[in-house]
Amino acid sequence: SVKEIRSNYISKPMPQHNISTTYIFGYENDNPSAEYLRYKIFGEKFGGTVKETYYTKNLKYAKDFFSKELAEYYSLNGAEGIAELYKKLTIHMMFNIHEIEDDYDVFVAFETMNNRGKKLTNLELLKNRLIYLTTLYNKESLDEHSEIVLREKINDAWKEVYYQLGRNKNAPLSDDEFLRAHWIIYFSYSRKKGDDYIKFLLRKFSHKSIYDKVADSVAVEESIPVTLEDVDDEFETDDIPEIEDNSEDTIFLRPEEISSYVDSLKGMAKYWYYTYFPSESDSMSDEEKLWVERLNNLGISYFRPLVAVVLSDNIESTLEERIAFLKAVERFIFVNFRLGMYQSSYKSSDYYRKTKELNDGRTLLPEITEDINDTTDENMSNAIAAFVNRMNQRFENNDGFYSWRELKYFLYEYEYTLYNKYKIQKLQWAVLTNVVKDRITVEHILPQKPTKLYWRNKFRQFKPQEMKYLASSLGNLLPLSQSINSSLQNDSFDDKKARGYSNGSHSEIEVSKEDEWTAEKIYERGMKLLEFMEKRWEFKFDSDQQKEELLHIGFIKDGREIPEEITEESISENIDSIDIGTTRFEWRKAYWTYALPYVKEAFGGSGPFTNVNPCTRSNEDGYFGVHGINLYIKVNRQPARVQAGLWIDTGDYSSSKEIFDLIYKDKIQIEAAIQKELVWYRKEKHRSCSIYINLEDADYTDKEQWPTIKDFHVECAKLIADVIVYPRINAIRKIVEK
Repeated sequence: SVKEIRSNYISKPMPQHNISTTYIFGYENDNPSAEYLRYKIFGEKFGGTVKETYYTKNLKYAKDFFSKELAEYYSLNGAEGIAELYKKLTIHMMFNIHEIEDDYDVFVAFETMNNRGKKLTNLELLKNRLIYLTTLYNKESLDEHSEIVLREKINDAWKEVYYQLGRNKNAPLSDDEFLRAHWIIYFSYSRKKGDDYIKFLLRKFSHKSIYDKVADSVAVEESIPVTLEDVDDEFETDDIPEIEDNSEDTIFLRPEEISSYVDSLKGMAKYWYYTYFPSESDSMSDEEKLWVERLNNLGISYFRPLVAVVLSDNIESTLEERIAFLKAVERFIFVNFRLGMYQSSYKSSDYYRKTKELNDGRTLLPEITEDINDTTDENMSNAIAAFVNRMNQRFENNDGFYSWRELKYFLYEYEYTLYNKYKIQKLQWAVLTNVVKDRITVEHILPQKPTKLYWRNKFRQFKPQEMKYLASSLGNLLPLSQSINSSLQNDSFDDKKARGYSNGSHSEIEVSKEDEWTAEKIYERGMKLLEFMEKRWEFKFDSDQQKEELLHIGFIKDGREIPEEITEESISENIDSIDIGTTRFEWRKAYWTYALPYVKEAFGGSGPFTNVNPCTRSNEDGYFGVHGINLYIKVNRQPARVQAGLWIDTGDYSSSKEIFDLIYKDKIQIEAAIQKELVWYRKEKHRSCSIYINLEDADYTDKEQWPTIKDFHVECAKLIADVIVYPRINAIRKIVEK
C-alpha cells in the first residue's frame, strides 16, 4: 500500500501518539532544504512559512518532473506498469558502496565522483574545497573546536548565499556570476595571467597553499575539475587578481584567511541580491532604489560588483554620496555605451580595482564618483558624434530611432519627468518592455506603412523615402501605457486619440492635445525630446543643426508646394485607366500592372523585383541572386486568397531542407519580428519548401480590393526579405554552393 511504501522509504509516525515523525530520508535539521522537503515535497501539514532557496527550486523541479513522468507512464501502462516500476526501483537496482575512512579521501571523492555525472557548480566545488582544507591543519594551527566552528561558518555562509540567490524563485540569480563578482570585490587585480576566477580560487584554496608558498606563476593543477566554460560579457576574463600573501609563517594559508573570505562572501550576498531587486531592500532609500532600478533597466554593465559594495555596510558613506555615485554610473553607461557605443569593457579594469579599494577602505566613494563623471565629460563630444553617425546608418536602413536599443529607456525617462510633474504613474516599465506577438508598446504615430487615405493625404507632399524618415524620426515615436494590436497602427490620428491617447501615458496625453499630426509636429516634438536628453544627461549638442541632422527630417522646411488632395475617385480613376479583359489571365496582368510599381518602390527601386514585369500568371517571383531562393507574391481566385512567401527549391532535396531548417531554428524570433501568422511548409517528399503568409477572403477580380491586396503584398514581401532572407543570405549561399 502507499502507506507501507511511505513508511518503508520516506517517514513513519512515532508511536504511540503519532505526535512526531521520523524521516528515513532527509537533510540535517538546520538546512533550509530540510523543511522544504518535509512540507512541500513530502506533504507534511502545518509547515508555516517555509524558506525557499536555490536548492529548494531544484527539489520542486524534481518533484514536478517525476510527477509528470509517472502520470504519463500510468496513462500508458496502468497500475500494473506502476507496480513493475516499483519492483525495479526497490529490488532490481544495484549499488556500489565505497566506504571511505580518511577525511582527505572523502572530499577528493566528492569532487571526482560528482564531476563524472552532472558537474558541480563552482560554488559547490569551492564549498567542498574549503571544508576539505579545514581537515588538513595541524592542531597547533586549528584545534578541534575551531575546526568545527570554521566548518559551521562555511555551511552558514553557503546557506545564506543560496538563500539570496534563490530568493526570487521566478528569477534565480547565477551562482557563478555572484562568485565571480565577489572575487572582483575581495581580491586585488592584475592583467598578467590568463586563467579565470575559479582557477584562481581553487589554487588559492588548495592543500598546497597551506604548507607551500604558491607563487602567482604556478600553473593550475590539471586534476582540478573546473566547471566554468564561458563567462558572461559583463566581466572580463583576463582581469585576474594577484594573491596577496604577507605571511612569514610555515602556514601560508591561515585558517583566519578562510574565515575572513567566508564572512565576506556571506555578507555580500544580500547586497548582491538588492542590486537586482532594489525594491525588496529595507535599508535603501526610495531614491536609491529608483537609481538602481534605472541601472537595471539601462543595463548595469560591469558596475554591479561596485554597486553592491556601495550598498553594503562595508563602507561609510552618506545618502547624498550614494545617490551622486549612482547618477554618475547611469550617466556614464548612457553616454559612453548607449550613445558613444564604446567597447563594453571600456575602463572595466580601472573600476574593478576601485571596487576592491573601496571595499578595503583605501579610497572614498566621492573620489570614484568624480572619476566617473570626469571620464564621461572627457568623452562627451566623441560619444555624441558617434551617436549621430550611427543614427545616420539606422535611417539608411529605414529604421531610424525605432531601432535604437535605448529608445524605450529614453522614452520611459521622459515619461518619468511628466510623472514627477503630475504625481500619477501611468506607464510601467514591465508593460513597455513586454514582448507579445502582434502587440506593440512603442507606436509610430504616423504609421510606418501609411496605407489609409487619411495619412496619405496628410503627408501627400512627401516622397515615399521621406515618409519613412518621418515615421521613424524621434518625435513620431510614442510609448503606450497599454500595448495594442499592430493592426491598429494605421488608424487615423483622431481614432488613435479616441482609442487611448487621451487616457494613456503622460506622453500619450501630451500628444493627444494636438489637433492634428503633421510633419511640423513631428519636428517640434523631436527637438523637444533632444532638449530633454541634453538636460537629463547634462550635455549639449553642438548646435540645432546637429539636432536636425539626428532627426533626419530637415526637408520639411524646404517650402515645397502641396499637391491636390487624394480622393477615392482619383484612386479609382488610376485603377480604371488600366485595361482589363474578361479572362482570369487578363485580370492577373491588370492587377500586377497596378501593384508591381508599389512593390518595387518598397525595395527602393532595387532588390528582388527589380527586373520583374507584369504577367498573366498567378504569382510574381522575385530573385535574391541565389539559385532556388525566390520571394513570391501570389493571387488566387479559388479559394479567394492572396499570399506572400519564400520559395526554397535548390534542385537538391537535402540542401532545400537544410536551408529551411536553418531558418526554422529561429522561428520564435522571426515570428516575433514579423508579427503575422506564418505557415511553415517543409515538404518531406519533394525538393521544395516554403514559408508564407496568407490574406484570406481577398479577390483580385474586385478592383475595390486592389489597394488592400497591394498593401499586403508590399508589407509582407518586405518583411520576409528583411527579417528572414537578408540576415541569412550568406549562410544560404554557402549551403547552395556546397
